[in-house]
Amino acid sequence: MEPQLLHGVTDSVATVVVRNPAKRNAMTAAMWAALPPLLDALAGDPGVRALVLAGEGGTFCAGADISTLQGSPVEAQRLAVAAEEALAAFPRPTLAAVRGHCVGGGAQLAAACDLRFAEQGALFGVTPARLGIVYPASATRRLVSLVGPATAKYLLFSGELIDAERALRTGLVDEVLPEGELGKRVAEFTRILASRSQLTQAAAKEFANGRTDRDAHWDEQARTSGDPAEGVAAFLERRPPRFTWTTATSG
Repeated sequence: MEPQLLHGVTDSVATVVVRNPAKRNAMTAAMWAALPPLLDALAGDPGVRALVLAGEGGTFCAGADISTLQGSPVEAQRLAVAAEEALAAFPRPTLAAVRGHCVGGGAQLAAACDLRFAEQGALFGVTPARLGIVYPASATRRLVSLVGPATAKYLLFSGELIDAERALRTGLVDEVLPEGELGKRVAEFTRILASRSQLTQAAAKEFANGRTDRDAHWDEQARTSGDPAEGVAAFLERRPPRFTWTTATSG
């Protein structure tokens, strides 16, 4: 089976699956290059309200395919950073569903998602020190924002793997599920995400990611969207809200 990124949309949730079973779902250069345009296409689909990133089978992603680093490691890293930034910039909520190894470039992708749910037994590692590679500044800052400087240094300096429970304690993951329960919980939680206000989510994502120069924009969106009035009315009438704002209408 050729290494590839599989994707589909079900019930307003897009799923992207990393598939390279011969190398524990390691990302090839072609897969890194394919991710940004795939994300652009999914972002352009108004029916997509959340995105899940997963690995095929029992492994999330074992990192970059090391054989692709031999020719031009700088170019390989450029492709990885572009993919990471495209994932971080996806306009709707993103969630990494992690089973097994989430290492190197896999951890880089997981950290670029908004949320990370892991199955017990998952292992996480940031491993450039094993290869003498300088970890990208953007990825380092993102890791520090999740786990703090001390844990980021531990991971980066040592290249050691940590288990899901330690990842949960340090903030690298948001939930740890018993074996066999991850898929059910991810489906349940993404249904919740898809039912909530995209206006709230989009503004919160920008603010949480450090962008603070568009307060006026979001104030205007709140005034003109009708979503706040609909949310209050639905609450008082004890019915599910029918939010209409989407990223496509934001201007």
